[in-house]
Amino acid sequence: MVFNVRESTRKVKEEFPHEVEVTDHLWIPMSDGVRLSAKIWMPKAATKLKVPAVLEYLPYRKNEFTALRDSLRHPYFAGHGYASIRVDMRGCGDSEGIMYDEYAKQEQDDALEILDWISAQDWSNGAVGMIGKSWGGFNGLQVATRQHPALKAIITLCSTDDRYADDVHYKGGAVLASDMLWWASTMLAYNARPADPAHVGEGWREKWLERLEKTPPFVEEWMRHQRRDAYWKHGSICENYEDVQIPVYAVGGWADGYTNAIFRMMKNLKGPKKALIGPWAHEYPEVAVPGPQIGFLQECLRWWDQWLKQEDTGIMEEAPVRLWMQDAVPPKTDYDVRPGEWVEEQAWPTPNTEDRNFYLGDLDLAEAPAEGQEWLKNHQHHGLYAGVFCPFGQQGDMPSDQGIENGLSNTFTSAELGQDLPILGFPVMTVKLKSDQTRGNLAVRLSELSPFGTSKLISWGQLNLTHRNSHEFPEDVPAGEAFTATIELDAIGYKVPKGHRLQVSISPNYWPHAWPSAEEANVLLIKDAETKLTLPVYHKEIPSREHSPFEQPETAAVLDREVLREAGRTRAIRHDTVTNEWLLEDFSDEGCRRLPSNGLEYGSTNRNVYRIVEGDPLSAKVVCDWTLTLGRGEWQTRLESTSTMWADEKKFYVTSELAAFDGDEKVYDTCREFETERDFN
Repeated sequence: MVFNVRESTRKVKEEFPHEVEVTDHLWIPMSDGVRLSAKIWMPKAATKLKVPAVLEYLPYRKNEFTALRDSLRHPYFAGHGYASIRVDMRGCGDSEGIMYDEYAKQEQDDALEILDWISAQDWSNGAVGMIGKSWGGFNGLQVATRQHPALKAIITLCSTDDRYADDVHYKGGAVLASDMLWWASTMLAYNARPADPAHVGEGWREKWLERLEKTPPFVEEWMRHQRRDAYWKHGSICENYEDVQIPVYAVGGWADGYTNAIFRMMKNLKGPKKALIGPWAHEYPEVAVPGPQIGFLQECLRWWDQWLKQEDTGIMEEAPVRLWMQDAVPPKTDYDVRPGEWVEEQAWPTPNTEDRNFYLGDLDLAEAPAEGQEWLKNHQHHGLYAGVFCPFGQQGDMPSDQGIENGLSNTFTSAELGQDLPILGFPVMTVKLKSDQTRGNLAVRLSELSPFGTSKLISWGQLNLTHRNSHEFPEDVPAGEAFTATIELDAIGYKVPKGHRLQVSISPNYWPHAWPSAEEANVLLIKDAETKLTLPVYHKEIPSREHSPFEQPETAAVLDREVLREAGRTRAIRHDTVTNEWLLEDFSDEGCRRLPSNGLEYGSTNRNVYRIVEGDPLSAKVVCDWTLTLGRGEWQTRLESTSTMWADEKKFYVTSELAAFDGDEKVYDTCREFETERDFN
């Protein structure tokens, strides 16, 4: 989550049509007496002009943690005639109150009151748009369902319509071990930071201690709900797409963890809508890697002008679906640029794809069914080279060469392709299986084997086999009986070149993405006409790479900062040949910076360790450590946290340790213990 700006790829604008005034902090009162802290960038003549507003509503602290990224966008919007507003959520940053969970009803209720407040200002023309990436993309969709009259349109980036299907908690019904605890530990540490005494006054320490005492580790609630119940349905707009009646611009990247939702929203939303998917990781497209970056802020202005100023910008006359068809590249754990071409579609689903089936043979992947069966390899450490679930563009985020992983799974390879094979949409794997256990998982990887022997991961999917018929009503696997399961892999746009080969790899394990079942299952793969990979093959002519529908990226100037400690990242896999323990250690030093504009200094380090012993699924363990610092001059604070998760045959266990320091004085120290039954996991 390091802030990165590729200076060479963007034009920094110093002058705008409107002079901009900045208010670093003001209070927005809620009806229950809690006050939320906001920062506003305003056209100087706003009161005279009556301007629309753009709202970004986050828990990530506007004063320091998002200050650099905010400085690229909010002054840009304000300079083009918008009141651009960043609000710290209840219980975060300088805002009062306590945050008890993500995407709670209280969060939406507060947003409605913020919209009321904006509408009542003397500079407001009554029209508001919401923009946000990740959390801010989620709540933009969620607030849209509440149908506030002032909210006219949203831009949602890297978000989801289904909180259970596509987020950091569960995937295919399996506990997402790589991210479930990591994200909870992240928010535990982030929420534990104090408000700025410069804004909240002398009572900052008492408010800090209250926040430390009352803010829970979110993982406890997430683990109480291991199936898709009412908890996850709340905030999932897929429960009733018709609740979203305003225009939606859905944006994501192939390297992001949330892109699947864009296809579902384009299929199901009834109002005006657009989709944009580039090669990007979990970041805004004007600065995201892999490139190419685009003039996304110009695109945002066209959207806002269309819906908040009622000006015809022509944006709705253009193709509603724009997707980056990626060319094949050698496997690397990070990329500056992914070559490819933009393709445009008038709707999704598109008539320009057709299904093509591949069947499993002895070791081959063929276009005619074969007969046979084989036992799946059962290696608990399969998956260590998968990369992270949701890349942010850091070095080490992407999957490594899949050659090692392919040897740990049952891998089937096609003949050399006689022509390019562009894939666009969701690959689907249907398998017939027989297992000796009533619980189990299945992971499927789709890769591209080059003539040089490198294997590049294209897409993957996983399924908790007890969820094969329903995520809401799981049921045991019929031990000893044949059954069929369908695994939808992540959507992808990828052109496999002529002369390369496809590879499909199947395994009952995918650590650390999927938490292992309590017992190792012996799974028999039955190969017949039902067991097949179905690829959505794109057959429309792809334009030349010289064609681009977007301008070059522009931003406002990034806020001045002093680097007190450089950022860095290491990600290492270790194997103890005596104990047969495998360890993945992922360490990020996000550096330390000082902002001359307000004097704040902030920094963090994060270490995540994933352990497992071959042959022992109950040895799986995740430990996430955080150290965060925040201060100004003599006022210096520090947070230290350790979150740990493991399981036995019946239960999951979590401990959450948190210590807070005011200078050298430890002012808070706690360890919470939590356990819950394994619910078909």
